[in-house]
Amino acid sequence: MSNFELILFFKMEDVPLISVEGLTVEFSTEDGLIRAVDNISFGCERGIVTGIVGESGSGKSVTALSVMKLIPSPPGRIISGKILFHPHHETLDLAGLDENRMQHVRGRDIGMIFQEPMTSLNPVMSCGRQITEAIRTHRNISQREARNLCLDLFREVRLPRPPDIYRSFPHQLSGGQKQRVMIAMAISCQPALLIADEPTTALDVTVQKDILNLLLDLRQKHGMGILFITHDLGVIADIAQEVLVMYQGKIVESGKIGEVFRHPRHPYTKGLLACRPPLHSRPDRLLTVKDFLTSGGDIKNIDVFKEKKFPVKPDDRRKRQHEELYASKPLLSLHDLCVHYPLKKNLWGGVLHYLKAVDHVSLDVYPGETMGLVGESGCGKTTLGRAILRLTDPSAGKILYKGKDILALNGQAMRLLRKDIQIIFQDPYSSLNPRITIGSAIGEPLLVHRLVKNNAGKKKRILELLDQAGLPASFAGRYPHELSGGQRQRVCIARALAVQPEFIICDESVSALDVSVQAQILNLLNDLKKEYRLTYIFISHDLSVVKYMSDRMAVMQQGKIMETGDADEIYAKPQTVYTQKLISAIPGSANTTK
Repeated sequence: MSNFELILFFKMEDVPLISVEGLTVEFSTEDGLIRAVDNISFGCERGIVTGIVGESGSGKSVTALSVMKLIPSPPGRIISGKILFHPHHETLDLAGLDENRMQHVRGRDIGMIFQEPMTSLNPVMSCGRQITEAIRTHRNISQREARNLCLDLFREVRLPRPPDIYRSFPHQLSGGQKQRVMIAMAISCQPALLIADEPTTALDVTVQKDILNLLLDLRQKHGMGILFITHDLGVIADIAQEVLVMYQGKIVESGKIGEVFRHPRHPYTKGLLACRPPLHSRPDRLLTVKDFLTSGGDIKNIDVFKEKKFPVKPDDRRKRQHEELYASKPLLSLHDLCVHYPLKKNLWGGVLHYLKAVDHVSLDVYPGETMGLVGESGCGKTTLGRAILRLTDPSAGKILYKGKDILALNGQAMRLLRKDIQIIFQDPYSSLNPRITIGSAIGEPLLVHRLVKNNAGKKKRILELLDQAGLPASFAGRYPHELSGGQRQRVCIARALAVQPEFIICDESVSALDVSVQAQILNLLNDLKKEYRLTYIFISHDLSVVKYMSDRMAVMQQGKIMETGDADEIYAKPQTVYTQKLISAIPGSANTTK
């Protein structure tokens, strides 16, 4: 290396890997120009994980897409600013690069892991073909060499059976496996910068922890800078050294992760930190971002929120509540419930192997109780909830509701049961008909169960239900696509309440929501429970949420109940290794010392 090259090398090491200076991005809409990113500046160092955190609409994903120059134009465009990238011994202003030059940068120098791997991967191409195509786009190697490199990448990201994954299509893989394929594609050309846009949203906490650990290992091995985008400060605490907090297109706070966590300055940051259910206390209500902000974005009286944040129900009060709760007879009883699916049959149609989705589950749920059901994807939680409603037919066992065997009901009796037991599904968008208005969706069960006499009565009841769910009356005329994720979930809650049920199954109903919206929905569910003395089965893979919501908790693994008991006691003294694993995987559960 010459003296000139040596001096240049050290100079390049002194500058950030990427520097964003005064970036502004706007989108043209029917309502005028929307400034999604407003004059932001930040840097990302080599070998460092820089987190960008904020709620949906804060501008964090638009920032990432701007760095990759993937903003759709029209309607979006970069109005001003520089994106200075220093991958090697050169400086590139990505904002000014033409498309041909930018295509060489994408994938080779900057890799990106997108939020939803199922929609980011090509469904009609095998996973191996997609990786080799990305490799050969930037590297002059043969198909055979690209295949061997792809298999090595699959091993590096810890995918099982690499040759089988190579031949598999995306729909044949689990969510965690698809995300690992996306990571393999993103690092296939050993980029200097890796952008991870919500790479763990809606994944199980254990799978999420595996993905975070994998990214940290890859950073250390390849010396990459990582720009990690999420709405969850708990996740940022586990992976990042630096953090940027975005709100309404601006960076409102930045710094070392430990400093921001211990001494947040901006009210929005304080709100995000307060939104997650606390693990070591049980407040009556969860705080939301709105609690910390005035209409102008200024801070409110902190002393008031300290009182709200930390009131914990005394143990004797909770004990008395539970003594009263469990003195009654169970509202729902499951006895050796099984749901088995045939996997393999012989030539004569006989079943050789079964998938035991629910395997001899026995469980009691009492009136007014919230029974939490927690476990990883595939453990049988959702199948159990659907079997209770007979949306899935059980293979064996009994389901007693108020002493009557649900499996013996049919016709009118089953229709009446479905009035008493409702379900709130995980994805509100797919559970709402996109062609009918919100008012019609809420009013439909009123007509099915003949709970109103005329249109005037139906309209009045719809408005009452919208009000109960915290939505304005004007939403009755809107369509699902015009609402946010949290608003759609409130619509599903209003629809479930329409038939005045006694029992509601909440199936992963807050798993994909921003932490502040999640807090709002959890508060709403608790308010409705108190007002109408509802009974819940609350299904989730997030143990912190289940612990906060539940009186008792059941932990499921491979179709079986591993342990059941008081939610606080299970968290404090887990009896099984599996439950301990779930608890240790909760994002941000460890103290941040970075």
